[in-house]
Amino acid sequence: MEQNVYGSSSGASTPKTKRRVKNPRNSDSSPRKRRNQNVECGSSSGASTPKTKRHMQSPRKSDSTPRKRRNLNSSFSDSPRCDSKITTIPNYGSEDDSDKEEEEVTPPFVVPRVARMFMDEEDVEVEETCDNVTLEWLPQSPQPSNCVSTAASPTPILPSPIEPSNKFQFEWRAISMPQIEPHLRREPFSQISGPTVSFTKPYEAFISIWDNEIMEVIVRETNIYALQVTTAMLENGNLYPHSRITHWRDTNVNELYVYFAMVLAMGMVIKNRIDEYWNSSRDIFSTPGFSTEMSYDRFVLLSKCLHFNNNKNLNSAMLTGSQAKLFKIKPIIDHLNCKFSKLYNLSQNVALDESLTMWKGWLDINQFIPNKAATVGIKTYEVCESQTGYLWRFEVHAGQDTLALQEDDPVSGGVPALVLRLLNGLEHKGHTIWMDNYYNSPSLARELKVRGFDCVGTLRTNRKFVPSEFQKITKNDMIVGQVLGCTSGDVDIMVWRDRNRVALISTYHGLVTTRCGDTFKPTVVQDYNANMGGVDRKDQLLAMYPIERRKTTVWYKKFFRRLLNVSVLNSYILLKDKSLAHRNFRKALITELLAVHKKPKPTIISTKSQVHCPAPYPFVKSGKSDRLRRKCAVCPKRSNTYCKVCNVAMCIYTCYETYHTLH
Repeated sequence: MEQNVYGSSSGASTPKTKRRVKNPRNSDSSPRKRRNQNVECGSSSGASTPKTKRHMQSPRKSDSTPRKRRNLNSSFSDSPRCDSKITTIPNYGSEDDSDKEEEEVTPPFVVPRVARMFMDEEDVEVEETCDNVTLEWLPQSPQPSNCVSTAASPTPILPSPIEPSNKFQFEWRAISMPQIEPHLRREPFSQISGPTVSFTKPYEAFISIWDNEIMEVIVRETNIYALQVTTAMLENGNLYPHSRITHWRDTNVNELYVYFAMVLAMGMVIKNRIDEYWNSSRDIFSTPGFSTEMSYDRFVLLSKCLHFNNNKNLNSAMLTGSQAKLFKIKPIIDHLNCKFSKLYNLSQNVALDESLTMWKGWLDINQFIPNKAATVGIKTYEVCESQTGYLWRFEVHAGQDTLALQEDDPVSGGVPALVLRLLNGLEHKGHTIWMDNYYNSPSLARELKVRGFDCVGTLRTNRKFVPSEFQKITKNDMIVGQVLGCTSGDVDIMVWRDRNRVALISTYHGLVTTRCGDTFKPTVVQDYNANMGGVDRKDQLLAMYPIERRKTTVWYKKFFRRLLNVSVLNSYILLKDKSLAHRNFRKALITELLAVHKKPKPTIISTKSQVHCPAPYPFVKSGKSDRLRRKCAVCPKRSNTYCKVCNVAMCIYTCYETYHTLH
């Protein structure tokens, strides 16, 4: 017997539709075809229409394994390596740099987040893990409103505060009408958002993150690593008198701040090669400011020897696989996570999503996300403020360690545990977490609700505890604009038909709709599009200043530049000066770093007041008539006379006047 489906179609009643009977799959290994390729379309009046062919997509591979999510745990290399061997290598990652700029790879088509929500979900095998739930759908329709939330009854009845004995026992039922207003169900926000410390200058905001403590750590490890490199080259016979490393001298905090300023300046003055910044020719391409602050050889040496953790402290037996892979950059990750969370209080809306730092070389932790601009690289899970894009906490994806999963705990898996780790410290403050369907599930939504969060986002209907009716429904079972929904008290699940079927989960929205032009759409969709882009907003602001674009075979140094870039953006948000644009903030920061930490120039005695006069070089040996001879600065002859002021050899009779006339 068919069940009535509760939903809305822009205020119109929803007709009953029969589910289409799908052809059984063949037993052979032929490629699986996309469902409903050739569908006979019929009008509501029952008149027959000619058959139309839809655009056909390329067939899938012939293997029987389900398609995985876009993040593939695969490495891009010609010669795969064993993960167990990598963790035992002290220098995980090469140490060679290149002056060339890395080629930017733009995917042929990057799908925006708003558009991705309306695309077909991937055909993955549905996990039949939820109990069969009998839902009583009521044939009613929610009341739409004009760009505001639907009003509820004057005296709404709040849900019973009594929780079920089992936290993960979901009793799905139809959403009662009239609905409770969303703001009455939402967690009250009790935190004052914004910076915890006030700043007056860009320099103050920046050094609050990169303070003297972490700079001392980088200086110490850089000097140690330079000594290790020199020793290794000497033992291997690769150290020559002309090697650049022979001119190494220990760095200090002031020089490191100047180095940071020059790296940030390279993100604003973009050139193809590093040596072009030290162009000494007097033409339009010259940038004399770089050579004034630091020599080219010194900059290259600092880039090569920059280090954050001692290789000798790596003990793979005491670390897990992911910890060993991130050992080189771990002090910087821990420091920035601590500083970012202490210096800023997030507002109510918080986005949790992934970001990708481009890395095209071989790397075991590389990830492939086709709808990101970088496509391939180092993935980070990030918690950002939806409005400003402030990065509050992040975690680098380095593979999943073996976890002791508890069968009776639905939130003990890798993804729910990741979400709870990232949100640690925000409990019971009323934040709303916006996530996509990779993270969301009914069990996680309830766990977050218990901890004082609200949770909103898209949902995969094959998750555990999702009603079986929603797992089976397709876009062909719905008409455009129709909304289906059910609730379990504090968790709501909605399915909306637009161009495609969109499943969403929320802890407070219900089936409230909003007028957008001539149509109605669920309010949860409009709020999701407005608040989910926190991480994307951060990436967009950083894309204007690509300081990490330099081609290098040292992955953690490139990732360090990415973190340095993010810290500048966070410093800009911490300053909270709306009159100062982002680009002007970076200019002021670079100028102040150089002014405070630049080494004072030695005093040079002016030679204009001195009298130029020739003088002979001293004798080679006392009692002998032979004098020292040097090549003349004008002619190719060797002369035994020079100018005392210029300290340049020149022929006294033929070249002395010529040289001083030209110079």
